[in-house]
Amino acid sequence: MNPAGEQALLPQLRAIPFFQVLDEATLAWLAGQCRWREYGAGETVFWEGEPAAGLSFLQAGWLKVVKSVPSGREQVLRFLGPGETFNEIGVLANQPNPATAVALEPAGVYLIPREAMLQLLREQPAFAQHLIEQLAGRVMHLVTLVADLSLRSVTGRLASLLLSDATDDILHRPRWYTQSELAARLGTVPDVIQRALRSLEEAGVIQVQRHRIHILDRERLTEIAAQ
Repeated sequence: MNPAGEQALLPQLRAIPFFQVLDEATLAWLAGQCRWREYGAGETVFWEGEPAAGLSFLQAGWLKVVKSVPSGREQVLRFLGPGETFNEIGVLANQPNPATAVALEPAGVYLIPREAMLQLLREQPAFAQHLIEQLAGRVMHLVTLVADLSLRSVTGRLASLLLSDATDDILHRPRWYTQSELAARLGTVPDVIQRALRSLEEAGVIQVQRHRIHILDRERLTEIAAQ
C-alpha cells in the first residue's frame, strides 16, 4: 500500500468513472486490495505480451502506452496523467497485455488485481453494466485513432491534438514531451512533426516555445483540424 493508507485512497477511487456506482463499503474493500508500486523515468510498468496482472490506476506522474515494432518505431496509444486507469482490456479479456506502458517521469501506480475486478463483476451487476459502458468509450477512442491515422494529414492530426489538449489556448509541454514523443502519438516521425509545427507557426496559427505551444488563431486551427 501507499504509505498514505487506504482511507486516503478512497476519494481517488471514487473519482474514477469505472467505480462511481460502487457503495462506500465496496470501495473500502477495493482500496484494501490495491498494491502500490513506484517507477522511475523510463522504467517499464508492464510489457506487451506479458500476463495482465490487473487494472492499473495512475496516482502520480505521467505514462505512455505504446505499440512498437522490432525496428523501434512506436505508436503512442495514450498519454496518461494522474487519476487515469489503464490496461482494462488486458485484464477483462483474460489476454496478455495488449501494449507496453512506460513511465515518462517518476510515477506512482496502484495495481488492482485481476481477481478483485472479476469478483466485482460477479457480485455487482450494476458495476458490470457500468464498466461495459465505460469500455465502449475506450473502444470509440481507438476507432477514432485508426480513422485519424488512415484518413487525415499529419498537420490535421496535429491541429486536432492541440485543440483537444490545450488549456486556455496553451499546450504545456513537460520535459518528456519532445517532438519524438509527439511524432509517436501522431503516427509519424520527428522531421514531419517539425515541418508541421513550422508550417502552422509561419501561418500565424500557433507560436511554439520550448515548454509550451500557444494557439493564436483557434478558428483557423479548427479548420485545419478538419482536413
